[in-house]
Amino acid sequence: MFMCVYCQWITDVAHRIDYKDARGKQRTWETAERRTRPKGGDIDGVGIVAILEKSTGPEIVLQKQFRPPIDKVCIEVPAGLVDEGETAEQAAIRELKEETGYVAKVAETTPMMFNDPGFCNTNLRMIHVIIDMSLPENQDPKPQLEDDEFIEVFTTPLTSLWAECKRLEAGGYAIDARVGTLAEGIEIAKQFSLS
Repeated sequence: MFMCVYCQWITDVAHRIDYKDARGKQRTWETAERRTRPKGGDIDGVGIVAILEKSTGPEIVLQKQFRPPIDKVCIEVPAGLVDEGETAEQAAIRELKEETGYVAKVAETTPMMFNDPGFCNTNLRMIHVIIDMSLPENQDPKPQLEDDEFIEVFTTPLTSLWAECKRLEAGGYAIDARVGTLAEGIEIAKQFSLS
């Protein structure tokens, strides 16, 4: 067993797929396969784009978490697995509360996305949530981490997420692809005046 860097969930390594390519040539592909998907479910996990509504502008909730496969502390969005009988939205609200202490409302659910389809079958939905900072429960949030979780929560303004990713990488942190892709998307939208 190993932990997939992008997936961050336990998967099985020893799996080969025999297939025919576009020209009909027989090939073998080495892959990892998710072993913890809920029975009857189609979604493995959730990534959470958690936005704090602040008078100074929107901020995103991020985490610092050591990841053994890359031997670095990684900058990530809150995330986790979907439990049996749970919707992706319910999982996101639960995981956000456990990992950050914040209580939020779901604003958007993305289509199913695949983390690293050239390597493993793990998928997720990104769940966008809004954290109302006027609520008493969000004034002094307390994470409810498991014994093997060591997560540092921080926020950064959405408008400077790209610059923050660059600063953190220069400081030795690894940037999770979900965070980096979101930051890059914001920069592209600014560059091409998309709204």
